[in-house]
Amino acid sequence: MSDIPPRDGPVETTLYDILRVKPNATEDEIKKSYRQLAKEYHPDKNPNHGEKFKEISFAYEVLSNPERREIYDERGLDGIKEGGSGGFSGEDLFSSLFGNGPFSFFSGGSKRRRVGDDKVEMLTIELEDFYKGATKPLKFSRRIICEACSGTGSKDGDTHECFSCKGLGTKIQCRRIAVGMIQQTTVRCPDCNGEGTRISEQNRCVQCKGAKTVMVTETVEVRVEKGMSEGTKLTFSGLADAEPGIETGDLKVVLRQEPHELFVRDDQDLIMHKKITLCDALCGVRFVVKHLDGSEIVLVYPKGSVLEPNCIRGVTGLGMPCYRKKGCFGNLYVAFEVEFPDGISLKKDEDFETLATLLGGRKPTEPEPMEFSEVFLLPYDKQSFDKRGQTGYDDTNEEDEDEYRMGGGPSRVQCAQS
Repeated sequence: MSDIPPRDGPVETTLYDILRVKPNATEDEIKKSYRQLAKEYHPDKNPNHGEKFKEISFAYEVLSNPERREIYDERGLDGIKEGGSGGFSGEDLFSSLFGNGPFSFFSGGSKRRRVGDDKVEMLTIELEDFYKGATKPLKFSRRIICEACSGTGSKDGDTHECFSCKGLGTKIQCRRIAVGMIQQTTVRCPDCNGEGTRISEQNRCVQCKGAKTVMVTETVEVRVEKGMSEGTKLTFSGLADAEPGIETGDLKVVLRQEPHELFVRDDQDLIMHKKITLCDALCGVRFVVKHLDGSEIVLVYPKGSVLEPNCIRGVTGLGMPCYRKKGCFGNLYVAFEVEFPDGISLKKDEDFETLATLLGGRKPTEPEPMEFSEVFLLPYDKQSFDKRGQTGYDDTNEEDEDEYRMGGGPSRVQCAQS
């Protein structure tokens, strides 16, 4: 690629000033200055000058390309924003590298700190602790900057320039996008992982083995307040994995509730299931419940009131405390399951009639016909019922079809009594 001859003068010199070269600088002069500045302002060496490094990289991407440099000299940054021929887009120039608009640092855009990823840990909490509040220890592992080498990765703190990227941390990658058109992009150097430096095997730190960080186990005290719920996130600043040259992210502790043997939580309400007998359902019931704070409560459903199967009854104010709302509590709900007896040990018909009277009497039924068949219901079992249905009935030799058996028992043809 031949040197570009001196020009009459560009419409603006911002990018030349960033690279500290004159507007008529040759390609070699631009490249040499860029390498010096990139080393000086690389984020690993100067973490507080990340935006300056972006400016330097952007200026070099424009001025090292003859087509882009010509557009910039003729029309300035506005020309770069608008793009040029061959499908070149200024806005896309650094989007893959920086993740935001490449012109933000020229237009007063807000500067972004280089912050590492957050670390997420789960902490299982008992329902009693969500009710009363508690402080729980959480032990976790994370990477911190190696103290032995102060995060340099080497014994003497000295590093060598990466031979692959010449210390830039990035490499120019070219790919053909059409006939006669080549697209240049900047990618992180794979040999030094974008650091621009490498450490010899003999000079690696004994403690971190050149990794610059070491793994440690730490403990934090997690304060669970009354009324907090599953899924609550608590933040501990700066306790994520550390990396040299960037601000350490946060530790996010996510609370998870351990299943309770009696209660199910629904927001601020508590739900419990209670099995009762038919006698309890008809004659009233009393039972003791141990609440989440350790107190014992006697729940009463009075005599004379009936508890239907699968019905729900409740008590206000006996649920979970509302988070940071003093004196506010949810409700306690009891879902009743009525267990019916297999049979009743009454012998005489009049005893059954007495029981029926106590239960409110029988519902009136339709008048029975003059002649009818009486059949008996059997406990349902799908397999046995299907088998009975498939067996069928052969009435070839039967003279009186009134003797046809139904329901597993004999039919009884009766005449109504006058």
